[in-house]
Amino acid sequence: MNPSIPPSTTEYGGDEVSAIVLDPGYSTTRAGFAGEDTPKSVVPTYYGKYSTDTEKYIFGDDIFVTPRPGLSIHNPIGRDGVVEDWEMAEKLWEYSFKSRLIGAKPQNPLLNGLNEVPEGELPTEMEGVETEEKPLADSPLLMSECGWNPTKAREKTIEIAMESWGTPAFYLAKNGVLAAFAAGKASALVVDVGASNVSVTPVHDGMVLKRGVQHSPLGGDYISSQIRAMFKNNSPQPITITPHYLVASKTPVEAGQPPQATYKTFPPDKAPDASYRTLLEERTLTEFKECVVQVWPGPNKLSSVGPNGVSNEELAKSSPGRPFEFPDGYNQVFGVDRYRVVESLFDAKAAIPDPGSDFAAPTQAQTIPELIKSALNGVDVDIRPHLLANVVVTGASSLLYGFNDRLSQELMQSFPSPRVRISAPGNTAERRFGSWIGGSILASLGAFHQMWISKKEYDEHGANIVEKRCK
Repeated sequence: MNPSIPPSTTEYGGDEVSAIVLDPGYSTTRAGFAGEDTPKSVVPTYYGKYSTDTEKYIFGDDIFVTPRPGLSIHNPIGRDGVVEDWEMAEKLWEYSFKSRLIGAKPQNPLLNGLNEVPEGELPTEMEGVETEEKPLADSPLLMSECGWNPTKAREKTIEIAMESWGTPAFYLAKNGVLAAFAAGKASALVVDVGASNVSVTPVHDGMVLKRGVQHSPLGGDYISSQIRAMFKNNSPQPITITPHYLVASKTPVEAGQPPQATYKTFPPDKAPDASYRTLLEERTLTEFKECVVQVWPGPNKLSSVGPNGVSNEELAKSSPGRPFEFPDGYNQVFGVDRYRVVESLFDAKAAIPDPGSDFAAPTQAQTIPELIKSALNGVDVDIRPHLLANVVVTGASSLLYGFNDRLSQELMQSFPSPRVRISAPGNTAERRFGSWIGGSILASLGAFHQMWISKKEYDEHGANIVEKRCK
């Protein structure tokens, strides 16, 4: 099939029905129809698992609601953004589009209980007919992937889409390219700050420059671990997070006073797994990040001293604090500490040490300014100024207050001569769903129809076609 010739009428063009765009991330999985502004379905990528007589699974927001006995929380995607548990990833993705986007498929009318069929036999003409249609038999599917996704994982993805879901056409696009398209750019340097990692992707004319792709584990979850470290060192006493499901009632207390709450307890055989509590603590930490945490806007690091001899920390102390109340009623006003928890994204030495954390202490090479330098060093000198003039910021963790100001300051210090321009939409939905919106734009373009991998081509060439067609 020659990509420069439009598909013939017998081949699938993807015109009749709008495609489904699926953008799986470490924290949430987004799905919706191409051509729309925001995804219809946003579900947590975490799922719950518990045993009655058999193993049962809980998907979607229901995992936050019921602390069932022995309920444990898992994530099919590894911290590096690559799928680890394919069986559960498939179930979860299927849930994300089945729950909101496609209704129940029509079943064989002979099985609706109104027609009496003698036991043990089906009328002859219905034999051999699949009673269950595949969920995506009518919809082409565009999926996103991280810039370092291995070949095996890419082949497995098209296999699931074609074999299990029966999609008539499929395409796999890189997150960086989609985020650039969402910002209206064909060439850009995409800085994506997600839950599990930060990635910097140079995109030129709609193609990812693979040598320049950089990523490090300093994403939203790392910031949460820094907040935990700050809570441990808090004075007068360390702060412990008690999730909502363990608080029966509470009475208001003054700032900094011990909480006055009555707690629920679960007997050991009724208690959920420790991973459930961790998940709900993370929700409180996310709220804390949204309400309290700020990035020191610059110029220079939080630890450095200004030209008038006053340190930036002193300046930060003079700005009014931000209050926060925890689920058990404990509340406090957070001053300079709210800047410290994110400082290590820009300055590795500023990390709050925590031996109990899942994250290793960051190195300077993992900070955002260094990742951007390494990404630019991996591409041709001629296009560096063009990329710096089109820096696209995306990912929900980039919504931290003051993040763009600081990034802009850091880039201007590192690259004084070229013009640095940061494009970061103020609309929070556009930042949270950047790569989904790019996919929505791409899959609804008329010119994109010849890019789809049709079922016919997949049957002919096998899963390896995804390597040739989805560069």
